[in-house]
This record gives sequence, structure tokens and C-alpha cells, in this order.
Amino acid sequence: METIGCPLIGYGLEKRQGQRRSKKRFKKKKKKKKIPRLRFVSVLFVSVWFCTDRISWTKTQGERFWKQDAMRVALRPRSGCLVLCLCVSVATLLLQGLWVLPEMTRSETAAGKTPDEKSDDFRFHMLAVRLEALNAQVQKLSSKRDKTQTSRNDLSLLLQSFREDQQGLAQLVERELQKVSQRLDQLALHHHHHHHHQASTPHIYIRPYNSTGPDGKCEVPTDPAYPVCAEKVEFLRARWQSDPCYAFYGVDGSTCSILVYLSQVEDFCPTQPGRDHTAASWRHKTPSYTKQAFIRDSLSPLYEAISSSSSSPVVKFIRSRVERMSGSWIWAGRGMKPYRSKTASPQMKVLLYLGALAGDAGQRFEAMVDRGGPLGELVQWADLSACLTILGHNLTFSTSQRQLHRLIGAAPGQGSCPIQRPLTFDLIYTDYHGLAHLHRAMGLAFQHYQCRFRILDSFGTEPAFNLASYAHLHGYKTLWGSWGLQPRQYMTMFPHTPDNSFLGFVGEDAVKTKEEFKPESYKKDNIAVIYGKQEYMWQGKSDYLEVISQKLEIHATVYQPPGRASSLPSFIKNHGLLTQENFLQLLRRAKVFVGLGFPYEGPAPVEAVALGCMFLQPRFDPPHSSHNDGFYKGKPTTRQISSQHPYAERFVGKPFVWTVDVTNGTDVREAVESILKTQVRPFTPPEFTCVGMLERMRRYVTQQNFCGNSTAVWDPEPVLTVLLGPLGQSCVDVCRRSALTCDPALFHRLNTPDTFTRIGLGCSSTVQEVNHLFPSYSPWGRLCGLQQEPLLFSCAGLDSSHRRLCPCRSRYE
Repeated sequence: METIGCPLIGYGLEKRQGQRRSKKRFKKKKKKKKIPRLRFVSVLFVSVWFCTDRISWTKTQGERFWKQDAMRVALRPRSGCLVLCLCVSVATLLLQGLWVLPEMTRSETAAGKTPDEKSDDFRFHMLAVRLEALNAQVQKLSSKRDKTQTSRNDLSLLLQSFREDQQGLAQLVERELQKVSQRLDQLALHHHHHHHHQASTPHIYIRPYNSTGPDGKCEVPTDPAYPVCAEKVEFLRARWQSDPCYAFYGVDGSTCSILVYLSQVEDFCPTQPGRDHTAASWRHKTPSYTKQAFIRDSLSPLYEAISSSSSSPVVKFIRSRVERMSGSWIWAGRGMKPYRSKTASPQMKVLLYLGALAGDAGQRFEAMVDRGGPLGELVQWADLSACLTILGHNLTFSTSQRQLHRLIGAAPGQGSCPIQRPLTFDLIYTDYHGLAHLHRAMGLAFQHYQCRFRILDSFGTEPAFNLASYAHLHGYKTLWGSWGLQPRQYMTMFPHTPDNSFLGFVGEDAVKTKEEFKPESYKKDNIAVIYGKQEYMWQGKSDYLEVISQKLEIHATVYQPPGRASSLPSFIKNHGLLTQENFLQLLRRAKVFVGLGFPYEGPAPVEAVALGCMFLQPRFDPPHSSHNDGFYKGKPTTRQISSQHPYAERFVGKPFVWTVDVTNGTDVREAVESILKTQVRPFTPPEFTCVGMLERMRRYVTQQNFCGNSTAVWDPEPVLTVLLGPLGQSCVDVCRRSALTCDPALFHRLNTPDTFTRIGLGCSSTVQEVNHLFPSYSPWGRLCGLQQEPLLFSCAGLDSSHRRLCPCRSRYE
């Protein structure tokens, strides 16, 4: 017969031993707080006997056992030991009833009880009830030895509930020990920082204080210069334990400690008497630039930065792209040296934080990349890091939230408090995920330093979605907007709207040696490569592809899960998911790169054209937008997408880009026949070359300053052309019709009543409002509107009842 010990025994003994030690240590405390545990201890005695006593129940017809996982229980109903234990248990319960005090006052019951302690009492009570139920079950088995009516399932469920309660209690003890450990770590860290402060090493930036104040008490000041001081004090009195960062900065719940924190860390209250008035440490200005940025001839600093951050597949992809294109970057940088020697710029300390690759979101992203997921964002990060390195700036590369907290000096906790020191980075490039991570880590310092952030935003954020209060009131609130940044802090993959900054990327072109300039180097095979690496992108496109297959051999690079049959048409030659190098080799052979309609606005078509392919893509009628397409729904843009790649259609065009109605077989066939008759050389738009991106980024870094009060414009300031658009047309389109471009930085120059007079408009009335369509003119009532909120100056805004007043300038890129 197998017997094992009950898991409750160890826990019960440890509980009693702890109570004895506690009793010796605190003799002066009343014992009535421990008496309620006697019920649990008495019933636990029965449980211990039940779990450990080696007994067996032998019947005349044989032996019968109940098995419950790892424990075998056998019962002998007439055991004298059983009767004796049950009697002892009943007597103990009767003694307890005489011993326990009649009642406790309501204040004693509530005082000092936290929700966790109340939850512990409830757990002990429930465990005691179940032990009593087990005791009753044992008695039932003893009295009915010949009537074995007890259900095996009932006993199994009862024993299972005991196991769950034991595990719950063990987890509870573990959580409490973790809380104690964390508190000890915070106290040790505070003591360490306090010691360094006394040694004149300013690592923590609050002074030691007496929590009761110099006169034994602290009063909340009423200073008109600090109108929310009292409100903040009340908030921290109630919530100071909600985040460990408050205790880290010295808050202990007293009014004095709260006032010290609010005056020295958050600057919501005046400085306490007897203390010097100094600005919060995180507000201190960083040192002025001491070094100049010079063009580099090597990308070695970037390789070191990337290698030290992570070894994940996505980071490896970024490094492999940088290494593959390193020759082009270095060559482009050398071409800029003579010009840069005349216009040296300060060397910036730059943090690149890829928030989409951090935490659980990063793991999901990596899993998608290995299955043919999007690579466009990684292409941008690779090219941005190479560009800034060649320009001579110092980069830190991170894909970890924990490392981010360390780099910015975040206080331990949940991010309710400001960072511990001034931000040491001049610029932080991140994405929407990283922006949320920074917001949760920096507390009040986030708003102070947000002017240094640059957000990689593939599809753009229009001003109407950017200002939270306006977006909420006018139906523009989405998951990705409402951060209140300067619209040009958002950096896009393509020049969707001038409201944002066009970051771009670099197309990998085939023209690298003189041999590739020879005509024979452009000879192509009659093959087509399909733009779509996942099978769902191919749904409903069989007829379209069959027309193409009549003239061209079709190749695909679709990810195929192991053990799963392919659903692709039989005339498709699928290579599976290729490495980037092998994919580029396939494009060099191909005559045409065929779009299926998705993914939208990626870098691949530009790179295919740069490798000598022509791009065939679907036309959308009606255009796709957030109103009729799930992909764009929730994105902070109102753009209407007329094709899979609007930039390629509009700015590259034929003979490189062919846009067709894929539901019209004749249209597709004629386009393919024209492509076969056309010879093209590799073509890269200037803005997607290394030189173009280097020059663009140089101007962004040196001339875009969102931390001052002045409006950022190019130097020298361009010539302004004021145009009045027709009803329902944006300034983007108004300026483009005149071969100009809208510049939102120039809106302030025409946002005056005199502008309407100069262009011959007679206004019956002029209003100044918060409206992303202003400045504009409404023919109904001859109403002239001026913009009141600079963050809402928008080139993209349009409405059927307004004629936009547009600031246009000539193109210089």
C-alpha cells in the first residue's frame, strides 16, 4: 500500500511555528487577533491525521481503494485512533467557543485591515469549512462501512479543491514575499542614493528631509503662482501608494514629504521654507554642443550599436541590409564632404527605439516576419540608422523597454513620476508603440521633452487627428492619434501630405559598376514576380493572374507552412519565402513586378523599378479609405487611395508603372502586351537615393527645432505663393495643380485678415476658431475664417463648403 504526506502538513506547521515566533517577539500585543485562527488549527489537526495515518479498509470480499492522482487513501472505520481524534477535535472546538472574546468593536475589525489581509481571512475560512466537510465525510464512511454509497467523484472533487486551496495559499505567500523584497530593494536604493548625495555625487535629485517638518508640521501653501498645489497634495495623500515611484522619491504619506516632492520633483508647489528654490532636476538644461558632426567613411559605429542591442531575426535583417548597402552609403557621403565642410552642424546624441519590436508586440512582429510579414518598417529603420551614422551623429540602438528605462533614467515603478535626471538624448526616433512606452515611463517629463521625439509613421498623421481635444469633439479620434505633437514630428515612408515630414528610404538599385551601364545588362527574362508573400493576398485574383500567365511565366515567393497544401493556381512557380538577397536576384531577372492590391504603399515597388522591373498594379474604384477599407480604418488619415501604390502611380508613372482595372481582362492584356514591347533602364527617384536621403535628413536634423517658440521653416525661407482653392479641395491638390507644394510652416504668414483683402475677397464677417479647415473662405455668407490653434494648420484638410487659403512654394527636392 502506498502512502504519502499531505501537503497541508508543512504549511500548517510553518504557520504555527511563525505564530509562536511572533508571540515571543510581540508580547505586549493582544492575543485576540490570533484566536480566530484556532478554528483552522483544530480542523487542520484532523486533516493532518487523515492525510498521514496509515490505515486500510479490509472488506470480507476483498480490498477497495480510492485513488486521487499521487495519493492513495485507505480507511479503517472502526479504528480506535479515529474515534479518539474526532473526540479531540470536537473538544477543541468547544473550548474555542468558550475562549474567544464575544465580539470585537467595529473599529478594531476595520483598523489595519488591507484588502489582501481580508482576502487571506476569507481563504482561511473557506479552507476550514472544507476541512470540516472532509471530517464529516470521514464520519460518514465510519458509520456506513457496509453501505459504500460515497461517490468516488465527490471525493475526487473534494480532494481537488484542497489541492487548489493549498496552491492558492502558497502563491499568496510568494506574492507577499515579493512585495517585501521589492520594498527592501527600494529602501536600499534610496539609502544608496542618499549616501551618494552626501558625498556630493548628485545621482538622486531630492534633498533629505524630515517628514514632520522643522516645526513638527507642514501646511499646504496658498500661493497664486501654484494654483493646483492643494489639489495635487490631496491627490497624493490618497494615491501615493499607487505607484512605487512616489516612495522612491521619498513620499511616505505625510504632508511634508508630499510638499517636498511636489516642489522639488514635479514643481506644482512652492519651495518649503528653509530650502533653496531650484528647478526640478529633470528640467535642467543639457550641456551645449561641444563637438561638430563630420561625414564618416565607415559604418562601424552602427554595427557596434546594433550588435549590442539584440540578436533577434528582425535586428539581423536590419544589419544585413545596412551591410549590403554600405558601399552606396559611403560613396554618397564622400560626395557630400566638400559641401558639408562649409556648413558644419553640431553632433547629436540620438536614440533609435524600435517600440514595435519591444515586449510581446515584438515577439508577434518577429513571428510575422518569419512567415512573410511586413518588412517596410525595418527597411526604414535600417536606412535611417545608416543615414544618421554617415552624417556623423552618435547613435544608441534599442529594442528593449527595460533598456529604454535605463537609458532615459526612469524612476522605478509604473511611470507616474518624472525621470530622475535630464534627458541625455538630443533626438529620439521611435514609432507609435515606442511613443506609448515613453509616455508610461517619463511621467510629467514626457510633455517637457516631447519636442525631441520623431515618430516613424508609415501612413502619416493629419493635424485633425493629432490634437486630442479637437479629435474627440469632431469625430477624428483614433487609436493612433491624439498625441498633440507638432505634425512635422511624424515622419512618413512616402510624401503623403506636407503636414508630416517625408523620411523615406533608399531603393536598392542595380547600377553599381560601369559594366551595368551596358545595354545588355538590362536584358530581362519574360517572367513576372508577384508582390504578395502570404496566400490570403491572392484571394479573388485568379482571373487577373491567368491573363498575365498567357504572356509571362509567373513566379511567387509565398510562405508555405510545413505540411499544408498550396492553394495557389497550378501555373504559379512558387519559390517559397526567400532571403532578401535571393529575392533581389529574382527581381533582376524579372520583366514585371505584379501587384495584387495589397500590401498598400510598401517599399517593394520602388525597389523593383530601381532594379529594372516595371510595376503593374490594380486601380481602385471607388478609392480605398478609412470609410470602406478595414486596413485604413482607425488610421489617422483621410486620404483616398486610388491604387495600390498612389506615389508610384502619380510621381513615377509610365513606362515604369502601369495601373489597370484588374476586373477587365482586356485592360490587363493590353497593359501586359505594352510592357513586353517596352525597354526600360533601372530608375530610382532622386528622393529615394542615398544622396537624396542624406541631404533630406541633414536639413531635418539641423533646421527642424520644435523645442522653441518659433515656427520651423527652411533657411532661406522660401517664396510664398497664396492660392485660393475651389470648394472641396485640399491645399495639397491646390498647390500641386500649379506645380507647387503646400508648406504648413508658411500658414502663419497668410493667417491674417489682410490676406483675404489682397486676393480680392470681401468678407462680410471674419471669425477666428479652432478648425483644421481654417484659414478658408465660405461663399455662403462670405465668411472668412482664421486659424486659432497653430497645431491645426493643415494642408490635407478639405470640405465641400470651404475654399481653402493655401501657402504654396516651389519644389526644391
